[in-house]
Amino acid sequence: MDAVPSMTWEGRVDTWSELGNFLKSRRAALRPEDLGLTPHPTRRRVAGLRREELAALAGVSITHYTRLEQGRARGASDSVLDAIARTLRLGPDESAHLKDLARPADGTRMAAARADHVGSSARQLVAAMTDVPAVILDRRGDVLGWNVLGHALLAGQLTWDAPDAGGDRPNLVRMLFLDRRYRYLYPDRHEEAELAVASLRLVAGRHPGDRALAELIGALSIQSAEFATLWAAHPVRTCASGAKRLRHPHVGALELDFTNLCLTGTPGHRVITYTARPGSTSEASLRLLGSIAASTV
Repeated sequence: MDAVPSMTWEGRVDTWSELGNFLKSRRAALRPEDLGLTPHPTRRRVAGLRREELAALAGVSITHYTRLEQGRARGASDSVLDAIARTLRLGPDESAHLKDLARPADGTRMAAARADHVGSSARQLVAAMTDVPAVILDRRGDVLGWNVLGHALLAGQLTWDAPDAGGDRPNLVRMLFLDRRYRYLYPDRHEEAELAVASLRLVAGRHPGDRALAELIGALSIQSAEFATLWAAHPVRTCASGAKRLRHPHVGALELDFTNLCLTGTPGHRVITYTARPGSTSEASLRLLGSIAASTV
């Protein structure tokens, strides 16, 4: 499987090649005996399930499945895709991703890569969160804005106005793989990297015509062997909330809960907030970080 994502001549992500790669990766992850099949006595040429085994278990003709995996079957029905998803034991995110790849939006033209802009109301919202680190992101992970505590928590080494730099604004996915200081924040960095790639997979499946997204994926695949390896494994996952461990250079270890808040009426913009449990040492550390940040503004 190629590590660098397939692109068309115009730079968009090739959803048909990505569909084949995704299905092959999930077939390879299953053994015949996992699904109640008796392994064939002869040596298998491929890891995991064969195409014909998957097709039979899913109740799909081998011809139809092969055309789907090769990107030659357009408009697959929900019943077919659901049967394949069940057989491959896909989770909800993976099943949604399968449908995004199998039925990409028709007639999507590549839009020129340009920077997103965030409205003043969103900026005012995060600015009002004086005790909670908050960052505004677009669907690619570009930072569109932050409050004082969000800036201090994630990227104090960058200037306050870095999100206003247009095409050169910080991108949290890029920083996770290429920025040594940002990477240091995450003691569980491999888990964080896998989640970042898995989330980007979902976005790429839903927006194959996003030139800026295709350029980000292509550049990271070339510049980071770790990203290329993770991308080739085709992880798919979204995470609206959860917990993170951070290792901040000024206040030390932090255990924070995060929440993604989608901004309606925007092209995939969201606000990520970070909170500490009341009475915890992390809450005290956040207050200390807020004091340090306020003194430098």
